[in-house]
Amino acid sequence: MASKNNTQVLIGGRVLTLSGYESEEYLHKVASYINNKQAELNHMKGYSRMTFDIQSMLLEINIADDYFKAKTQVAALESDIEKKEKEIYDIKHELISERLKYEDLEKKHRELYEKNHELQKEIIKLETEMDDFTRPQ
Repeated sequence: MASKNNTQVLIGGRVLTLSGYESEEYLHKVASYINNKQAELNHMKGYSRMTFDIQSMLLEINIADDYFKAKTQVAALESDIEKKEKEIYDIKHELISERLKYEDLEKKHRELYEKNHELQKEIIKLETEMDDFTRPQ
């Protein structure tokens, strides 16, 4: 089992200790995300005049919004991957079917070629016999 990491991060101008089984880099990335969200909200007109509770709630709503949008995007991508995998599966089966048809046609072609060759020989033989028969003796 992975060991628990404790790392100090700066969120909203305050130093906090985050703990988790993720890497320290990941925990810093989470803190950075929150700081970026707070910075976005700080640029909103009237945000600085809101109470701390309302500011916190807006931050939570924005994070939840990002989460649900990301979750929807992941579901769409997974659905797209599933469709592509089915397409690939269907194409592979079509390829196998076409390859079998090709091999069958190739076999028939060889058989017809050989039969044609035999018939050509037979024609030559018959023409020779006909020449022998029609030639005055």
